[in-house]
Amino acid sequence: MSDEAARSQDSETVAAVVVAAGKGLRVGGDLPKQYRRVGGRAVLTRTLAALAQSPRIARIQPVIAPDAQDFYRECLADLEPAHRAKLAEPVPGGATRQQSVAAGLEGLARDGSPDLVLVHDAARPFVDDALIARAVAAGSRHGAAVPGIAVSDTIKLVEDIAPGIGRVHETPARENLRAVQTPQSFRFGLLLDAHRRAVAEGRDGFTDDGALAEWAGQPVVVFDGDARNRKITQAADLIEADRAFSGRAFSDNAPAISDGPMTTYVTRLGTGFDVHAFTEGDHVWLGGVKIPADRGVLAHSDGDVALHALTDALLGAIADGDIGTHFPPSDEKWRGAASDQFLAHACELVRARGGKIDHLDVTVLAEAPRIGAHREAIRARIAEVAGVPLSAVSIKATTTEKLGFVGRAEGLAAQAAATVRLPEVCAEIETEAETNERRS
Repeated sequence: MSDEAARSQDSETVAAVVVAAGKGLRVGGDLPKQYRRVGGRAVLTRTLAALAQSPRIARIQPVIAPDAQDFYRECLADLEPAHRAKLAEPVPGGATRQQSVAAGLEGLARDGSPDLVLVHDAARPFVDDALIARAVAAGSRHGAAVPGIAVSDTIKLVEDIAPGIGRVHETPARENLRAVQTPQSFRFGLLLDAHRRAVAEGRDGFTDDGALAEWAGQPVVVFDGDARNRKITQAADLIEADRAFSGRAFSDNAPAISDGPMTTYVTRLGTGFDVHAFTEGDHVWLGGVKIPADRGVLAHSDGDVALHALTDALLGAIADGDIGTHFPPSDEKWRGAASDQFLAHACELVRARGGKIDHLDVTVLAEAPRIGAHREAIRARIAEVAGVPLSAVSIKATTTEKLGFVGRAEGLAAQAAATVRLPEVCAEIETEAETNERRS
């Protein structure tokens, strides 16, 4: 860059829009991820602080959900006064990211339009001044610029041909692909006009401002992003961020700020129960194993009481409803369905929150069929579906001494217990949500 261009850039005013209006619930629980704490401070607090510390940014326009004022005030309380001074009053976001960015731009325009605007995700707290400097330089020179990092995996363009199956349509050259990040940098008037035009033409759903600028006819360049500038999306991302900001980062280059406790795990116990009446048939499913019998069971799916009880136990351990919530019996899609997919889904939900399954215990209550000969096959199948060691699965069986519907051989039942460990950063969700409910 020439000296003249550098002087021109230095004289330009730069503002940032921070998009923090999303629900962000994929990490689990009811508290949006931008208000979850990593290293003792909310993700949004860390993002605002990272932007505010840059001498290049004069003003920051937060965009938050209309009902998030209390959470936002808590974030402000943890910011240094010099950083708070750069913040404009937050504006309410919309139903989509595009609507929220537009609201932020209009907020900046009301207070005096800057020359350049950076649009940044609240869930990217690792942004640093070097990346901000590259964003400002690229936006100033080209008018529209987005950070990107090289893609290390081979990418396939596919067309769906069946549920969960896609046919490869094209394999783009990996060297030409970039994974796009934020902050994205634009001439303010250019981006504001593009957003206003999109609203006027009824175009919504752009998840990236670079794409919106392209749609408006503006050439967009890609400058070097930063692999450390990762976005918090899943529970595992929260755990990694918590460790990084707590001073034990996975990368030597990640922030090391010791102002909060390390993540610890808490143990949760969930229980489940299921029952099915007998009907005509020649087999029953128990623990994913088909067992010959003189009768079958009446059920919408395959009627596997052992896997149904285990699924409910796991869902109970993470406080995520029950099997009927996730797989409604009113949905014909699940008629005759194999129950191992229900268990696999519950296990995936545990792991998506950074959890670990420690033990699965099932007791089958039935006069018949006898499961002794099938016990090890059932244990092995459950261990396979759940992705746990065989030693973590226990199967027992008992009768009810001729008492009740089981004793009268009218049906069979199962009760289960599941022990899981959840990161404290995930387990705290309910406590924080309850606190917010009391405040409201």
